[in-house]
Amino acid sequence: MQTAPNTKLYVKDYGSGKPVILIHGWPLSNEMWEYQVETLVENNFRVITYDRRGFGKSSQPWNGYSYDSLTDDLKEIIDQLELTDVTLVGFSMGGGEVVRYFSRHGGKNVIKAVLIASITPFLLRTTDNPEGRNPDDNEERTNTIKNDRIDFIDNFGKSFFGVSLINKPLSTPLLEYYRMLCSAASPHATLECAKSFSTTDFRDEMKLINVPTLIIHGDEDDIVPIEISSEKASELIPNNKFIVYEEAPHGLFYTERDRLNKDLIEFLNS
Repeated sequence: MQTAPNTKLYVKDYGSGKPVILIHGWPLSNEMWEYQVETLVENNFRVITYDRRGFGKSSQPWNGYSYDSLTDDLKEIIDQLELTDVTLVGFSMGGGEVVRYFSRHGGKNVIKAVLIASITPFLLRTTDNPEGRNPDDNEERTNTIKNDRIDFIDNFGKSFFGVSLINKPLSTPLLEYYRMLCSAASPHATLECAKSFSTTDFRDEMKLINVPTLIIHGDEDDIVPIEISSEKASELIPNNKFIVYEEAPHGLFYTERDRLNKDLIEFLNS
């Protein structure tokens, strides 16, 4: 689907019923939702997943990795598929597109929102956000990616799923599969999107989410700590239900897939 000049997005559209758009995390692609799609379709929802520009099988333009451009891509999907009564589900970086859709496009045709392990409202440490992440950490990550992107992804994946010497929540082949999905991303898009999700301040936009919102986050998330993200989001979004998954890592779409699917279906049907 063409959403902008020189930009075609790879979109999957399954099932029938009220539409649910699943927005993937960084630096993954739509395949991360494998363990949710089947359940949602079986429960009579139309499920749309897509690869963000620069990732997966979508175009890899040099520009357009701000949240404004990324959210305009999302709006094009909704408009071109003529969707109404939509639920937006954003994981990690994808939470940013969900929030920006309300501030930039007025939440048009959206009736519910879900933020899963989301980076919102603001990750960067500033004078008025002292709990945020040290800007030096972002610079170090950039240098590491530039030096050896695949090794970075390999180590990132272990933290992402909470893998340790004593905790192996997924098989080695599956971990390698996710590494492969991340490696398919454009190196430039990987860096530019990291900049976007690390530095974009959504705090003033959160109150514009005017639909019922489900917030889910693991309290052992080392990638996006719950204290600087979803705990704050739950205080800023007017109408929300906040569920904390105890001992869950960032990649809970796999490690807590049964519970997540149950909570999603319950919220979608409420």
